[in-house]
Amino acid sequence: MEIMNANLTTRQLHLAKLASLEALGDLKRLELAITEALDEKVTINEIKEAFSHLYAYTGFPRSLNALGVLKKVLESRKAEGKKDDEGKTWERPAEWDDAKAAHELGIQNQTKLSGRPFDFDFCPQDDYYLKSHLFGDIFAGNQLSAADREIVTVSALASLKGVAPQLAAHQAGAVNMGNSKEQINELMLYLSDNGLSQHDNAADANAGAWLKGNPNTAYAKYFIGESHLASITPKNIGKDDSTVLPLANVTFEPGCRNNWHIHHGAHQMLICVAGRGWYQEWDKPAIALNPGDVIDIPEGIKHWHGAQADSWFQHLATHIAVENTKPGSEPNEWLEAVSDEEYGKLTN
Repeated sequence: MEIMNANLTTRQLHLAKLASLEALGDLKRLELAITEALDEKVTINEIKEAFSHLYAYTGFPRSLNALGVLKKVLESRKAEGKKDDEGKTWERPAEWDDAKAAHELGIQNQTKLSGRPFDFDFCPQDDYYLKSHLFGDIFAGNQLSAADREIVTVSALASLKGVAPQLAAHQAGAVNMGNSKEQINELMLYLSDNGLSQHDNAADANAGAWLKGNPNTAYAKYFIGESHLASITPKNIGKDDSTVLPLANVTFEPGCRNNWHIHHGAHQMLICVAGRGWYQEWDKPAIALNPGDVIDIPEGIKHWHGAQADSWFQHLATHIAVENTKPGSEPNEWLEAVSDEEYGKLTN
């Protein structure tokens, strides 16, 4: 299969486009996209599996409509004398005849995707459907790998409004199921560049005006989740000019936040530029942050900041010295992490 670039293959991009158009319900464009996918040797059974998989995320009407378009395209191509690749023989999953096996498989798949055991005790019905049917029966199909299924799922969710928490969860889950972060970032850009995403470009922190930068490895031990750092220096001023305040763009992936910490000898200024985040001072309620918000953090105040659970977040950060402290010399005192329990209360 031809490689489009270092990350996503032609086949993966076709599956992504088909999933997106299925979710959008754009049957006219879907007909053309199916034709293009078949021409590029995406198999009939792979396309069938993608559309049937998506009924769990987009509903039976869209799934059945997409399968109807596929049937129409295949009949037309057959009449034209074209022979399309059926692909790997479809096999009835053994789990369909063994409810216990389906449930056990579902628990394994859901735990791997979530990164931890997941139980939706609030609604036992949905908890059962998720484990036994979605992650059991559906994932047991032999046409698509778990990594493929997540590319299809992320593409569909990116094309639906009002599902940002699920999109963020599956972006992370797609990596847990075998895709690379680079592939998923590239997938989001592909969907956005082709007018398929219903989500704000800035929310994925890739297509915004501010650089995402490199993985923030130097401070990774003080963060839960993945962050990125891009230093910003005015073009008309030298990097070593001591009169210039150090300025950086910090990008937080969904759910990422730094530990509680204190700045000594300086107050910190945060300018929010993309996505949605949180800021909290010790013994005070958390403040939701949106692009354009500015936070001035007093010297000596214990606090943390980071992304909301269902959104990327970017802010510019600088320190302004107090008590004759030189810019860049103020120390940070890093403290305990913001626990999942603390953080989870903000998203409920």
